[in-house]
Amino acid sequence: MMIRAVATTAGVLALLLAGTTASFTGTATATTASAGPIVGAPELTHNPLYKQGRLPSVSCKAAKGTSKASTTRYLHKVVGCLNSVWRKTVKDFQPVEVRIEAKAEKGLCYSGLQVSGSFAASCGSVQVQLGSDWIKATSDQAILVEVTRAYAGVVQGQAGIGRAFWALPVKDEADGGVEQMHRFYLQADCLGGASLKALGRSAGNWKPLLTAETPKEYGRFKWYGKPANRLHWFERGYRAQGPGACNTWRAPSSKVA
Repeated sequence: MMIRAVATTAGVLALLLAGTTASFTGTATATTASAGPIVGAPELTHNPLYKQGRLPSVSCKAAKGTSKASTTRYLHKVVGCLNSVWRKTVKDFQPVEVRIEAKAEKGLCYSGLQVSGSFAASCGSVQVQLGSDWIKATSDQAILVEVTRAYAGVVQGQAGIGRAFWALPVKDEADGGVEQMHRFYLQADCLGGASLKALGRSAGNWKPLLTAETPKEYGRFKWYGKPANRLHWFERGYRAQGPGACNTWRAPSSKVA
């Protein structure tokens, strides 16, 4: 039975980007993965995370200036606020760290994939490559969306979702596992939306912010599916302010296309 963790180049890179590194060790789930809602993987479909209710509202006084020092302080503050949001929601929660570099020499999450601008990614912690584009930005809206999405990947890892996802077999999937990969990354969008609501942040239009800070080098990896579905799941999480709205694994295929 072929396991998705080695299915494609994109899959290998996605594995490196998603959740805590330690969370991807373990025994493969005995299930048959195919297009459509997942069956036989309760770690995905009935994860205890979905029963935790609304996230607490946290007043996060993180102010981003336009210097490297102030932006660095801002990023540490935001991740600290997210730890306060999630610490009572995830079982056996471990505070998430943020690692900030001017240049990630080994690439995105040690994958070798080089990114020219700033980025935030899930790599056991929140990995940030901090360049002049983020430093000089006068608005933090798009940056915050990117950081909360990276943080969501760590939440998925600590909740066991990352490990269960990567244990799904792809042998019988006509699309090579693309739909189920969409489910994973759309869930991160949903959890990011919940985080932003808990931090008290709002925007008139979230749609452009979901892609504004995503590096152009990601373009060839179709991890998220249609922009309309990205917005749908993000807004579900935002309205609910909690992970209970983020069970993408039981959604119909049309909602994760």
